[in-house]
Amino acid sequence: MDGKKLLMLVGDFGEDYEIMVPFQALQMVGHTVHAVCPGKSEGESVKTAIHDFEGDQTYTEKPGHNFTLNATFDEANPANYDALVVAGGRAPEYLRREDGVLDMVRHFFDEDKPVAAICHGLQILSAADVIQGKTLTAYPACGPEMEAADANYKDVQPTEVVVDGNLVTSPAWPGHPKWLSAFLDVLGTKISHHEKPTA
Repeated sequence: MDGKKLLMLVGDFGEDYEIMVPFQALQMVGHTVHAVCPGKSEGESVKTAIHDFEGDQTYTEKPGHNFTLNATFDEANPANYDALVVAGGRAPEYLRREDGVLDMVRHFFDEDKPVAAICHGLQILSAADVIQGKTLTAYPACGPEMEAADANYKDVQPTEVVVDGNLVTSPAWPGHPKWLSAFLDVLGTKISHHEKPTA
């Protein structure tokens, strides 16, 4: 099976793990991933933020890495992509104000293409008005916003995933193993294990 062509939405101060890990892991299993950000071009970078859970009332935030974009937002035609990945962190709170971002997201839902969104990334889906009636999860602080958008919000453990048709969601980066596994299932990606032949 040929790998899929995936579009990934990122922005400054998106969550480091939620950008880096899926970007690399999805390529590792043979998919093409184009990471784009409004107002930025291929070769430019976004700054990421590390969000951690250290016993405070909310997550802590530390500087992350510089993440280099490998495609240009204005040149990315969603019709040319098989699926969408939406990272979390602080970026979604301002990316959701970009009409181009919302139009891009709507394409994937209108065409019933797979969408993987995590943590605060669901804020973009809410702003695009595409989650009405969808069963999903998000970072718990986004729960009221999901309910206000008429989604069927599930408050699950950070390590869990919620799948509704082609929509795959998780509350935060601790859910990566199940979130990415479920997304690969939706994409039709099969990974097999076999014993290495002995000499």
